[in-house]
Amino acid sequence: MMKVLYFTNEYPPLVYGGAGVHIEYLSQEVARLAEVEVRCYGDQKLSRGSLKATGFEPSASYPNLNRGLQSVFKTIDRDLKMVGEGVDADVVHCHTWYTHMAGIWAKLNFGVPLVITTHSLEPLRPWKREQLHGGYDFSLWVEKMAIEMADAVIAVSQGTRADIKGLFNVADDRLKVIYNGIDTDEFKKTESTEHLKRFGFEPAIPYLLFVGRITRQKGIIHLVNAIKYLNPDIPVVLAAGAADTPEIEKEMTEGVKAASQNRSNIHWIREMVDRKTLIELYSHAGVFCCPSIYEPFGIINLEAMACGTPVVASAVGGIPEVVVDNVTGKLVSLEQMNESPFEALKPDVFARDLANEINKLMADPQKRKSMAEAGRRRVEETFSWKSIAAQTVDLYKSLIKGK
Repeated sequence: MMKVLYFTNEYPPLVYGGAGVHIEYLSQEVARLAEVEVRCYGDQKLSRGSLKATGFEPSASYPNLNRGLQSVFKTIDRDLKMVGEGVDADVVHCHTWYTHMAGIWAKLNFGVPLVITTHSLEPLRPWKREQLHGGYDFSLWVEKMAIEMADAVIAVSQGTRADIKGLFNVADDRLKVIYNGIDTDEFKKTESTEHLKRFGFEPAIPYLLFVGRITRQKGIIHLVNAIKYLNPDIPVVLAAGAADTPEIEKEMTEGVKAASQNRSNIHWIREMVDRKTLIELYSHAGVFCCPSIYEPFGIINLEAMACGTPVVASAVGGIPEVVVDNVTGKLVSLEQMNESPFEALKPDVFARDLANEINKLMADPQKRKSMAEAGRRRVEETFSWKSIAAQTVDLYKSLIKGK
């Protein structure tokens, strides 16, 4: 039986973003077709059938370095420990730049084919310098090195494929698009509100929902700025935790405080909620908003659609391949951005556009209902993990055969 080795930063229960959700479900589904070993960051210890997962902690804390460089050096430390266990797999598959060094070492030292899935691209996330300081230059370098030497690179959308072609030297025959997926048996509309009671809002009143980390990429500050343009009767629920930096957490706190001065229906959930709570949040929302300024795919939009919630999202990256404008939600253009798409947006244009689409949808229950039904159908027809795992395993087999 073929053996696949995954290197990943995130793995349950230590999941904080879309890449972690992806590898959780992909590894489970691929384990039906092959032997799977996952090496990840943390203290995980799992052995279930043909799926095994082991967490790795850094051997040192690097106290003499600044916070950003500590993160980078702990990353290198963990990667070395992960690959130092030896590699007996037929193929190694890396997720996010954090594990790319381990993938490089595995390919060069053990001669196994290397697959990279690009959940995001470092050159398109310049705000990471705010978080990593000089370590951002390392993340840029290691990502480029791994992508250009990989035997296959998986883009999670056509938009991401175009970005890879523009940024890196990758031949077409090494570049494949395989979408993210969703477990439609788990993510589906529920009537339960059991896990929402403690948050202090009324789930029977349709609300605007955001779910995600507090980071430049996810655009949450722009959504907070849009609140002043929303119909004041629309409750706002921000399930936003795990700020990238103290600076953006301060911006978020000040923004929510300012928006709350003239309304009492803003509810900020500062924790990363569990799966059952998340599904209840999606299920009772009137509209889900994804205001990302960079989003290779946007798995949160799939989650919302699977739970029967229409989406208002920015028309960037892979989002238009998930959210069908005027069918499963509304797309908001970012054409009004400044020369650099990551500088501050021109005064309030994006915020006003978001609020305008949200207001219109919230005022039209019939439209929301039709979009909810269309979104659920689209998720079921296009984004099943079974199909995605089969495509991925076929890619592995082609690489092993070609060795």
